[in-house]
Order: sequence, then C-alpha cells, then structure tokens
Amino acid sequence: MAGHSQFKNIMHRKGRQDSVRSKMFSKLAREITVAAKAGLPDPAMNASLRLAIQNAKAQSMPKDNIDRAIKKAAGSDGENYEQIRYEGYGPGGTAVIVEALTDNRNRTASNVRSTFTKAGGALGETGSVSFSFDHVGEITYKLAVGDADKVMEAAIEAGADDVTTDEDGHTIICGFEALNEVSKALESALGEAETVKIVWKPQNTVPVDEEKAVSVMKLIDVLEDDDDVQAVYSNFEVSDEVMAKLSA
Repeated sequence: MAGHSQFKNIMHRKGRQDSVRSKMFSKLAREITVAAKAGLPDPAMNASLRLAIQNAKAQSMPKDNIDRAIKKAAGSDGENYEQIRYEGYGPGGTAVIVEALTDNRNRTASNVRSTFTKAGGALGETGSVSFSFDHVGEITYKLAVGDADKVMEAAIEAGADDVTTDEDGHTIICGFEALNEVSKALESALGEAETVKIVWKPQNTVPVDEEKAVSVMKLIDVLEDDDDVQAVYSNFEVSDEVMAKLSA
C-alpha cells in the first residue's frame, strides 16, 4: 500500500519504539510457534518455519526468543492458534484486510469490529474487499545488496513478476505459488533476503487527503497494536505533498 512504510516511520518516530518492538517480537514468536507446530520443528525441513525465523532475525529478534518459540510448539499445554482474515472499509472508502492468529475467535472479532467502527469504518464479510487485492509473494532486500539494475536482473532470472526500488530498499513481487522457488534463486544471486512473506497487494489505490490519511493510518495503527493481529493491508495512497505535510 502506497505510503504505509513512510507513515509507520512518522507514527513511530513520535516515541512508541520500545512498546512497538516488544509487540513485534511477540507476534513473530507466535508465527514461529504456529509454523513449528504445523510441521517439523526443524527449519531445514519446514519451509514455513524457515521463513518465520528469517523474518524474526531481520527484525533483530534474539536467538533465545526464537528457540523458545520453537520449543513452545512441542509443549502439550501450548495454545492452539487459528488463522483468520477480516475484511472491511476504512475512512475515505479505503479497503482494509486484517490477518490474525488467535486462540479466541470471539475476542478477536469483537476487537477488530470495534476498531473499525470507532474509526468511522465498517467490518465486512470475508471476500468483500480481497477481490481487489492480489495474494502474492513479497521479498525485500536492503539497498546495500546492489543497485536497481542488479536487483532487477536477478529478479527476472529468478522468475519474479515485479521489482520496485526506493529509499527503504528493494521489493520483489512474485506469484504466491512461486515464492519458495523465487526466494531460493534470489538468495543464490543476492544473498539472504531481509524478509520473505505472503502479502495482499492492492490492484488499485485510493487517493486520500491529509485528514483521511491520518484517520486511515490511526485505524491501521490500532489494529496492528492488537496482540492477535499479525498484519494489516490497505489500498490508500497519499500524494507527495500530503506526505511532506505529515512528515513536518
């Protein structure tokens, strides 16, 4: 979603880094536990676990936390998490997709619905907005791996569909089913990626003004702050002029 990472930088610059980091580690640990529980606890034999660990390392999650999350999957008293997707509408006619891992479906649904309502949006049925997104693989690299031409060439060779480069790094998009194959080919050419994940990419974006942009981002921020929510995607877009005002 256009502007999401820049908005996150603006919001988090205001002072919530420690709290955000703690919640992020908790969510990454939950992903690792679920992946380990769904397959073997060995990342060499479990692609989902390998990706979860890789993404945790990219966020500087300590090795002890990662090992603890894997061991938790083997415990008989460990929680059973359910993957759920919520879809709804945010301010300015924007579409929002929320992915959650929860051990209490009723609690999570109630929290997500309440958050949408308070933001002036509305929770919809499953499928109400996801048809306007593509479920794709996303692989990111830091700028240090090389210039845009080098990454583009490697991505084409690997079978990727699209590449964008900006101040935050290189983002490579590929088909959902091709993620494992493309990420392996890119690792051979560019080294280990910063993140490898499945995302919801909007087919078209919805331009919003400064007021609506702030409202949408607050909605996303509150949703992401929920312990059960793993990821939030939207199709809002802001102009450079609005971004400059918000960054001031």
